[in-house]
Amino acid sequence: MRLTPARLSPATRRHALEEMATGELDVLVVGGGVVGAGAALDAVTRGLRVGLVEGRDYASGTSSRSSKLVHGGLRYLKQLDVPLVFEALRERSLILHTLAPHLARPVEFIYPLRRRFIDRAWVGLGVAVYDALGAGRGVPGHHRHLGRRRTQELFPGGKRGSVHGAVSFYEGQLDDARHTMMLARTAAGYGALCATSARVVGFLEDAGRVVGARVRDLETGEEIEVRAKRTIVAAGPWTEELQRLLGRPAPLHVHTSKGVHIVVPRSAIDAQTGIITETATSLLFVIPCPWSDDHWVIGTTDTSWNLDLAHPAASASDIDYILDQVNKLLDTPLTRRDIVGVFAGLRPLLAGGTTQTSALSREHAVVGPADGLIVVTGGKYTTYRVMAKDAVDAAFHGQRVEESRTQRLPLLGAHGYHQLWAARARLADETGLAVPTVEHLLGRYGSAVTEIVELIAADPSLAQHVSPRQRYLRAEVVYAVTHEGALHLDDILTRRTRLSIETPDRGIEVAQQVAELAGPLLGWDDLRVRREVGLYVARVEAELASQRQADDAAADAARLAAADLRDMVEI
Repeated sequence: MRLTPARLSPATRRHALEEMATGELDVLVVGGGVVGAGAALDAVTRGLRVGLVEGRDYASGTSSRSSKLVHGGLRYLKQLDVPLVFEALRERSLILHTLAPHLARPVEFIYPLRRRFIDRAWVGLGVAVYDALGAGRGVPGHHRHLGRRRTQELFPGGKRGSVHGAVSFYEGQLDDARHTMMLARTAAGYGALCATSARVVGFLEDAGRVVGARVRDLETGEEIEVRAKRTIVAAGPWTEELQRLLGRPAPLHVHTSKGVHIVVPRSAIDAQTGIITETATSLLFVIPCPWSDDHWVIGTTDTSWNLDLAHPAASASDIDYILDQVNKLLDTPLTRRDIVGVFAGLRPLLAGGTTQTSALSREHAVVGPADGLIVVTGGKYTTYRVMAKDAVDAAFHGQRVEESRTQRLPLLGAHGYHQLWAARARLADETGLAVPTVEHLLGRYGSAVTEIVELIAADPSLAQHVSPRQRYLRAEVVYAVTHEGALHLDDILTRRTRLSIETPDRGIEVAQQVAELAGPLLGWDDLRVRREVGLYVARVEAELASQRQADDAAADAARLAAADLRDMVEI
């Protein structure tokens, strides 16, 4: 089986839905997050006929709102969940070196020590065990104990008299939304039929067996029946909602925990490495932004959430909590004026006998609530591949199917990436692009950068930046539609790029230009362009309003004041 550089375009989406409506699939995957996309890739590379449907956009839920880390989970080691940590460290190594080296990279962290002796002994022991479990698993060095002077060199902005040393260690990081989309695109390259804006509204049953699903095209309002021998639901926070469509008791219960992050300019914190510290309820990370050298991502919170699943809202108290915690380490405190972006995501935790989200399990579960139907949820981003494999294995338990191949299967853009990176100066010379621009493109597309170069060769105006203040090229906007499955302005500004969280205006400055570039490729007229821009501006205003509210209920109400175009389809 050979990978074809497939496009996720409006035309291939229509074709995928048409094909899914005819014949019978071996596997229908419901959910376009990292686990669903991973399951589609796992199944199609076993030689199965696979369809993937997603109600919104690839990674539009939890999978675009993580901490942008691939890691073993230092906090789970404290909970003595050694098997989960070991598994995650193994998967971290695979992502960094085999599966997605173009999208993931090692990053150094320091754990500042505020209590001279107790912290060094406790943190040092924990990180040493963490290192031992991950020995030889993909990071460039072992942990190191640092004295006050070396800590100050790496973290000059640390609070004077408060930080007495540190422990240094490595983790991995990636742009989660791009990684998830690339998983889906790789699955399509092996033959999977993939469609976003395709929402499951019911299951098809025959004598009590699930034989597929009714799928509504949210772009047209039309419904189709997709028949499949097996259906896998990988819906994260929507797990119980999908199970309820069966009309019978749901065996798998999920508790959603909200995690909020803020984004600040790199200049706001004087540090050469990432920073990690422990709070009363979770770990707090200060993470070098994986897609930009100009920002830090800071988080996270860990609180229960039982309101809107599609648009979890960050409240003023969430933001204040993050600022309070990080400022305990900083000589020059951050304020709200430093924040250029905020995002909130929901963790689908397996429900237990406690209401404390930090105590709920991050292990994943795979269950069969009905014959022909498999539901997978829980887990963590780093272990998506194991979850996907387990779901496909369970779906065909007792059947003769090929073994999973994804452990050694590079994603689109990985093959040849290192060679192109080494030759980036020559590539810049050949294309007329600046070396930093080539590095930016390689970090987003890997060896698929050649497709961007082809677009620019056909239309040199696409080499221009969307704004003098932004690194993204006009070609990247076009490519997001023609190759990466973007159907709406929000998809481009929020997930194909990160303009919605890395600029103080949240991407509003370039929204009109981006919509005008994407519009002809998506069949938009002037009215539709204005509508897309208006809805995006309303979304930004609603998010900013929610972040001024004191509590979750008020923040949720403020966020829901903005309409979602995918919920506005006429039926």
